Amino acid sequence: MNLLKTSVLNGVAVLIKTATMFILNKILAVYVGPAGYAAIGQFQNFIQMVTTFAGSAINTAVIKYTAEYYEDETKQRSIWKTAGSIVLLFSLIFSFIILIFQKQLSVYIFHTDLYQTVFAWFAVFLTFFTFNALFLAILNGKKEVLRLVVANIVGSIFSLAVTSLLAIKYSLYGALVALSIYQSLAFLVTLFLCYKANWFRFSYLFGKIDKTIAKKFVAFALMALVSAVCVPLSQMAIRGYLTHEYGMIYAGYWEAMIRLSAAYLMLVTTTLGVYYLPRLSELSKLEDIKSEVYLGYKFIFPLAVTGGLVVYGLRDWIISLLFTKNFLPMRDLFLWQMIGDSLKIGSWILAYLMLSKAMTKLFIITEIVFALTSILFTILFTKVMGFDGVSMAHLVNYALYWVVMGLLIFKLLKEKMS
Repeated sequence: MNLLKTSVLNGVAVLIKTATMFILNKILAVYVGPAGYAAIGQFQNFIQMVTTFAGSAINTAVIKYTAEYYEDETKQRSIWKTAGSIVLLFSLIFSFIILIFQKQLSVYIFHTDLYQTVFAWFAVFLTFFTFNALFLAILNGKKEVLRLVVANIVGSIFSLAVTSLLAIKYSLYGALVALSIYQSLAFLVTLFLCYKANWFRFSYLFGKIDKTIAKKFVAFALMALVSAVCVPLSQMAIRGYLTHEYGMIYAGYWEAMIRLSAAYLMLVTTTLGVYYLPRLSELSKLEDIKSEVYLGYKFIFPLAVTGGLVVYGLRDWIISLLFTKNFLPMRDLFLWQMIGDSLKIGSWILAYLMLSKAMTKLFIITEIVFALTSILFTILFTKVMGFDGVSMAHLVNYALYWVVMGLLIFKLLKEKMS
């Protein structure tokens, strides 16, 4: 399936997911407010880290090798069996750890033990989280775009329904519980979609771990784990810094801004994951890879720029529609944030080569360095520009990241493939 067809099919899922996110943003803005947004952001960062350590770290490898061994079903099944066994083992281990330390985790993340039962809910449903992600990775690698689109649409609808109901009834506590459990409902649908495929059997998911395949997973797991630590921790550090300097409400404005960015860029970022990663994994000739990157800059990058321009032009209307008047101070973040978002997509088009070709060392170094610079730039620019500097830091960080990707990616790729 080519880039255009994938983008169209994926666009349907993204349109629905974006709509549900916008509705959800409005509900959360009304029922939890800016300060609640900051707390939700902290918990989402925690979820991101834990699910990665609990097994999702190997999903990129599952996509790559499922796509790479497209003509060899025996190898594909070995990939899935090893992945499924690893995910089950680590999910159970981390569920047990979270149940034991639920009170301490609540105090550390929320500075109160009032939310410890949220962690208990999350621990109980963690296995569903990780297996839903694994099934989506398998569908992606198999290029089952239609089933992947349906799974994503249903997941979006469940997210909206569960979070809305619980947030309206129980405010912030309800929203946090919803984040802990809604993936279990999406898992049932994703499992059904896989089960109906003629290439799927439950027996393909569990069994003896193949040591050779497990070793292949290591490079991807290292990249995912580093990313899962660096990105959430840097966001938590920035959120903590903003809370200390400007208060919880201003940290909530920044959280609302990055959630809005994630929503309007969703078509671009999901296309990168659904089409771009498996496609780059397939290619073995440097010229073919360069042609695919050129297509990315021809079709994907302009979408990001256009989206940023539209969002910036409609920023006042967007704040009033998607949030509330209490969020008006975030208006000053839009200009630098939109430019930074475009630079981010420009850099990611190159950065996906690191994932598809297992350029582990470069990925780990750049993830750590630019996670640290995101924090340092935030401190520096907010000292000079005030609160608006948090978005300027975002712009500068991704501008430098793109430069580094441009200078290093093809040089190292040429050496790797020679």
